[in-house]
Amino acid sequence: MKNKAITERDVDFAKWYTDIIRSAKLAEYSNVKGCVILEPNGYAIWENMQHILDKEFKRLGHQNVYMPLFIPESLLNKEKEHVEGFAPEVAWVTHGGSDELEERMCIRPTSETLFCDYYRNAISSYRDLPKLYNQWCNVVRWEKETRPFLRTREFLWQEGHTVHETAKEAEAETHQMLDVYKRFFEDYLAIPVVVGKKTEKEKFAGAEYSLTVEALMYNGVCLQSGTSHYFGQKFSKAFDITFTNRENKLEYPYQTSWGTTTRMIGGLIMVHSDDNGLVLPPKIAPIKVVIIPIKNEDKLLTEANKIADLLSIADIKTIVDNSDKSAGFKFAEQEVNGIPIRIEIGERELEQNKVVAVRRDNREKQEIILNDDIVSNINNIMETMQNDMFKRAEERNKTKTHICKSLDEVANIMKTTPGFIKAMWCEREECETKMKEIGGIKSRCIPLEQESVADKCIFCDKEANTLVVWGIQY
Repeated sequence: MKNKAITERDVDFAKWYTDIIRSAKLAEYSNVKGCVILEPNGYAIWENMQHILDKEFKRLGHQNVYMPLFIPESLLNKEKEHVEGFAPEVAWVTHGGSDELEERMCIRPTSETLFCDYYRNAISSYRDLPKLYNQWCNVVRWEKETRPFLRTREFLWQEGHTVHETAKEAEAETHQMLDVYKRFFEDYLAIPVVVGKKTEKEKFAGAEYSLTVEALMYNGVCLQSGTSHYFGQKFSKAFDITFTNRENKLEYPYQTSWGTTTRMIGGLIMVHSDDNGLVLPPKIAPIKVVIIPIKNEDKLLTEANKIADLLSIADIKTIVDNSDKSAGFKFAEQEVNGIPIRIEIGERELEQNKVVAVRRDNREKQEIILNDDIVSNINNIMETMQNDMFKRAEERNKTKTHICKSLDEVANIMKTTPGFIKAMWCEREECETKMKEIGGIKSRCIPLEQESVADKCIFCDKEANTLVVWGIQY
């Protein structure tokens, strides 16, 4: 039976998305326009993401630090391209109490300038390098149009900022962190992605080049999901960061920056969820299993708690729902919240020495004999579910990825089955801009794995060797 509180996904995708967020109690609107309250269910998903990524960052040698929330205007203005790129979104503090500040302070939209100001004093020799730092924090960008998780004026993220002795090391870092994001999306979030390089027009303000992870949502809209930027010496020259190299000469170091945000939660919703609520891949779900006794009877509760203990000892986060609600209500609640596996225990099942495990993604039921290794059984179900969710998303992406050789083809596809458009480009900006005239389509990336789908540029019919993935974006 369909959840009546949730609009059908194929009827109104935007409303469906908001209904999922509110029904699953992931976030709620606040009295501050453009800002949301992350509720326990939503924040728990972010904590899981943070834990997994943080562990990987540290394995690769990164350390966590924390920079101030405020940036003096004079500091922000030191890198021209950077400040021009962020100027429209900056929120300014002009007063401290009732006193006007001598210099305006911006609330950080990103922290490149703060890290550079710190590195200028913290680095003096090649022996001080590399600096591999990351911070988990909030940032503010004064977005005109907002949507929970996808675009809010304040959001949570991580931003890595590293400094290296050579360009080769910095570029290796830039590509390494892109790969970290790709593996996280595919292995943990079960979301297939395209990785590539941003065009000059779309790269991060102040970067030499930007690499990106692009995901495709159920409705064919693209989501920039993580980025990794190579700065070269642009910021080190602007901020006068120097070090004494191995030849005892002063040199500017090479820098990178990389990050991803709570936007990933929006991606999870829009790729996997359905008309009954949230659907979470087991690897990222805060609670993996909910055990529901059909009735709150002692013998059923005793068995439920025994199973919960076994699973919890095996590091499978499990809860027993012994609330005073009907079994049907509990099932519906579990579905809305996206808990991957539901274990049902009734009198008849207990008499037959078994329980029933139900997958959230496809509602498939499986009987488990209590004398069997229930931990292995649940782990097998979760592994299968994780793989199946990735395969479904991958197959959907294939049906929504189109090779186009004319703008008419692009226009027709975007009217019917929007998604990724693969088309050749001559690398001229005026041609790139033409695509935006078709429903706001923009270049998503130049894939790292190139292929040739035509000889000519889709816009000007000149010779083209560069394949670009295009699409409409959140």
